[in-house]
Amino acid sequence: MRITSIYDNTELANKVKIPWLGYGTYKAHGDELIEGVKYALNIGYRLIDTAEMYENEEEIGKAIRQSKIPRDEIFITSKVWNTNQGFESTLNSFENSLKRLGTDYLDLYLIHWPVSGRYIETWKALEKLYKEGRVRAIGVSNFLIHHLQDIINNCEITPMVNQVEFHPYLLQRDLLDFCQRNKIQLEAWSPLMRGRVQNIPQIVDIANKYKKTPAQIVLRWDLQHGVVTIPKSVHKERIKENADIFDFELTEEEMKIIDNLDQSKRFGANPDDF
Repeated sequence: MRITSIYDNTELANKVKIPWLGYGTYKAHGDELIEGVKYALNIGYRLIDTAEMYENEEEIGKAIRQSKIPRDEIFITSKVWNTNQGFESTLNSFENSLKRLGTDYLDLYLIHWPVSGRYIETWKALEKLYKEGRVRAIGVSNFLIHHLQDIINNCEITPMVNQVEFHPYLLQRDLLDFCQRNKIQLEAWSPLMRGRVQNIPQIVDIANKYKKTPAQIVLRWDLQHGVVTIPKSVHKERIKENADIFDFELTEEEMKIIDNLDQSKRFGANPDDF
C-alpha cells in the first residue's frame, strides 16, 4: 500500500472512496475556522470532519461554499450527538446537520459515542438514511469490539468506518485487527496526543533522521497502519505541515519502535464509561 499524495484515498467496504488525510475541526469556531477550512481545501485536503456537538457546521458549510471547490470533490463527515440518539431523533439530527452545512447529502455520518441501550436504534436510523441515498457511507465513533459485534449481530449493515482515539500511546491493536478483518475502516482522532508527540524521544529521533517534525512522523505512522487520520489545527503553517507527509516512508523497524510505545493510555474518555 503506497500513499504518496494528499489526494490518495482508500475504498470503504461499499466502494466509496475516503481520503487518507483529513482536516479535523473539534473546538474550532468562527472566522479562524472558516479561514482554516478554506486554506486546507486550497492545499489539497478533501476530507472535512465535523459533528453536531462541535457547533461549527454552519462555519464549515460557509467555508466550503467560499472555497469554490465543487461539493462532489469534498468528503464531509458529521456525527449525531449522544442526547439525540434514538431512531426519530437521529433522523432529525441528520436533517439539521444538512441544513447547517448547506448541503443535501453527507459523505459519512457517524454515531458519536456508543450510548448504552440506544446505539442499535440509532444505527437503524443510519441504515435508513443510507438506503435512501441521503448519505454515501455510515459508521461509528468510539466503538469498541463488543459494540461493533453488537451491531453486526443485530443489524443489516456493518459499519464502514470506526473513528477512535488512536496514537502511539493507544495503539488498540485488537480493535485495529478486528476492524481490518470486518472491512471497517479505522480513522484516528487526536492522532497527535494533543501535541504530546513532540516530546517523545524515540519519535524525535526518527523525525531528525527524515528532517520532519514528530507530528509528521506520527501522521505517517497512522497512514502506514492503514488508518485514516484527521489532525486538527487552525494555523496555516501547521495545516501545511500536517499535509507534508507524502515524500517519505517509515521503515518496518521504525514502525515497530513507535508501536512499542503503546501504553493503552487514553487522553479522551473510555467508551465504556462515557
